[in-house]
Amino acid sequence: MNHDIPGGAAWSAAVKAGRTLTLTALADGANASVLIIGADRLDRLNIPDTLKSQMSARIRAGMVLMSDRGTALATVLASSLDWHDGLAGRGPDRLLQLELAKHGFGEADLHACINFFSKVGISDDSRASLTFVPDHATAGDTVTLRADQDLVVFVSTAAHPLASETSPAGVAVRIEAGEEVGDPPELREEAVRALEVTRGLLV
Repeated sequence: MNHDIPGGAAWSAAVKAGRTLTLTALADGANASVLIIGADRLDRLNIPDTLKSQMSARIRAGMVLMSDRGTALATVLASSLDWHDGLAGRGPDRLLQLELAKHGFGEADLHACINFFSKVGISDDSRASLTFVPDHATAGDTVTLRADQDLVVFVSTAAHPLASETSPAGVAVRIEAGEEVGDPPELREEAVRALEVTRGLLV
């Protein structure tokens, strides 16, 4: 399955366990705000647990995206960038909320997301607040996820909430079913445990 999401739009799809989902930036400065919910509606992406348990302030290849129940939703298999933002949340647009409604979800289901292709840093103000790092992603950058359980994936291509650029870029989505993909060798113990729990539930 292939689909191009224009800048400033949203898209969603069911992704079966074991399939890979690849996002590709179609222009410089792309941002893909991604929400992930288990198809059983019990597991929701939990950004704090994902980052804390894997001792990271960024999303990168070799990490497992965890749910609020400690299960593995998806594994980041590969990425042309070493930093994707999991700190700044989503923008004020209603794109994701409208997309959620197509699957029977409401505003309460609009939880924290990952901003793939975007990077934030710490500003030099007195509050050490987050600041957007421009020129991080360029056209052709990619990130590939493996679904570790049946999922519903939501993607918005609205501009990053901290970006001053108001002309968002498009993102291509490719979902593939192929040979079984092994786990990245650099997984932390906590990530391995989440995968084991998830696979136990799927038996």
